[in-house]
Amino acid sequence: MAQRRGAHGGNKSDDQQSWREQWEALRHLPPFFRMIWKTSPSLSIGNATLRLLKSVLPLAMLYVGKEIVDEVIYLIDQPDDSQQYLWTLVAIELALAVLSDLLSRAISLLDGLLGDLFANRTSVLLIKHAAELDLYQFEEPTFYDKLERARRQTTGRTILMSMVLSQVQDLVTIISLGAGLVVFNPWLILLLVLAVIPAFVGENYFNQRSYSLTRSWTPERRELDYLRYIGASDTTAKEVKIFGLSSFIAQRFERLSWDYYKANRTLSIKRASWGVVLSALGTVAYYGAYVFIILQTVGGIITVGTLTFLSGAFNRMQGRLQGMMSRFSSIASQALYLQDLFDFLAIQPEIRSRQKALPFPTQVESGFTFENVSFKYPGAAQYAIKDLSFHLRAGEKLALVGENGAGKTTLVKLLARLYEPTEGRILLDGVDLRDYNLSSLRANVGVIFQDFFRYQLKVRENIAIGRIENNEEFALIESAAEKSLADSVVEQLPAGYEQMLGKRFQDGVELSGGQWQKIALARAYMRDAQLLILDEPTSALDARAEHEVFLRFSELIKDRSAVLISHRFSTVRMADRILFLEHGQLLEIGSHEELLAQDGKYAELFHLQAQGYQ
Repeated sequence: MAQRRGAHGGNKSDDQQSWREQWEALRHLPPFFRMIWKTSPSLSIGNATLRLLKSVLPLAMLYVGKEIVDEVIYLIDQPDDSQQYLWTLVAIELALAVLSDLLSRAISLLDGLLGDLFANRTSVLLIKHAAELDLYQFEEPTFYDKLERARRQTTGRTILMSMVLSQVQDLVTIISLGAGLVVFNPWLILLLVLAVIPAFVGENYFNQRSYSLTRSWTPERRELDYLRYIGASDTTAKEVKIFGLSSFIAQRFERLSWDYYKANRTLSIKRASWGVVLSALGTVAYYGAYVFIILQTVGGIITVGTLTFLSGAFNRMQGRLQGMMSRFSSIASQALYLQDLFDFLAIQPEIRSRQKALPFPTQVESGFTFENVSFKYPGAAQYAIKDLSFHLRAGEKLALVGENGAGKTTLVKLLARLYEPTEGRILLDGVDLRDYNLSSLRANVGVIFQDFFRYQLKVRENIAIGRIENNEEFALIESAAEKSLADSVVEQLPAGYEQMLGKRFQDGVELSGGQWQKIALARAYMRDAQLLILDEPTSALDARAEHEVFLRFSELIKDRSAVLISHRFSTVRMADRILFLEHGQLLEIGSHEELLAQDGKYAELFHLQAQGYQ
């Protein structure tokens, strides 16, 4: 980590690169505003219109103020003249002030509403896009860094919209005020620009350093979020207490957060120090212009009202121009962060439907065939599956057996096309699995994994996850619960199928591991799938309960293909055939009786396990 922090110092080439990156990042603004426009065209138009109106008010108010001062001085010299014009000017200035306040509040309202809608829409877009990506991508740390940075942009970048619109608004204001200054003395404009350039350069430099720091620490910030979660979560509370992990987690969080704080503190101190110096230059420039205007007023070249107009215009232009340059730096910096969102959205899945893909067969005829299939995880040195060939017949119940890491779960993920073979191919009814429509394939393959997720939702919603579009069909949900024996669990719950599960939300009830597994099994029965895969989803049940569940499962899915994974041989012997995997390769295949007759590895492990029950 010291090496990482040492790299934050920066050098000339880094600075040149940062300027180039910032300018290039501005290309994301057009698609960003297209997303905002799609979010709400009416709010977008309303926001832009109100900002345009407000941008011309400063010039109008300064000019009215000038007229008021000149009129007051005139009336001091001519006390008998009518004051009607003076009070009319005061009334106009009051009306402009009220209008300015109303416009500011209306703009803030529209900014907030549009920002909330945009954040919601971007979050939905992020969720949908993540669902389209490949499973293996979620298993890569670099992908998680990209996902984390993109997730932070769903809310953090809504302020960019206000900043860009404010930039346009201030530009119109500066143009109008600049026209007034040019009329009296063009040199004031040049002095103004020279005064704000140093502050702009400094702000831009430190914004880039801040972005570089934040980006380079993404893995550490993810770890901080993880430590914060496991240190105070209902999921980990038992082990934290039993193993006394609180001090370990707290100390690790404190050490990592302190390292990040020190790196950020160094940058913040430098930024504040240079900010004072560069801001002082702008202040000196303003008072230099102010002295020049006073000398012209004392010399009778301009009136006192013009003095107030020019000093006010110069002051506001300096503030607006400095704000614009500083905001431009922030916009460029924000656009760099925005790039993280677009970079994530640009990631495309490799597993997708081909053009003119075939629909999944209405009725599987011959079944699934593995032809010399090998699979290697990205970046892995060894194959998880190697040169695997076998045939899963239509309507057959196939059990997968093997030690942990033998490749059983990888095999079923290949069947569901969650992974793509590195070598070889998988056929369905003689057609390459990649030629079928992906959505149609997934709809006809039901998988319940051992590490199924326990959703903090109602019971009926937890079951309906198996086919979520049927979450309002209570008869189907109740039928699935009955088949999985989850109905006995539901009967014990105070609110039945409307019971909230988990302790995250009010009135939630936590289930035991076995009860959760029956809920998860009900999801499999929700699917009208032609291939059902159970990847050790009953590991929390005792041997008798698991045997009953699988026996019931076999009876209820007649004429359908099924793949079962279990470490209990008393269960897998119910399958039509058993495939024994070792180191990702097929070691033995056949019925329970055939494998016992072979007296190979399966028979050895079966007899070994059987001795444990004697």
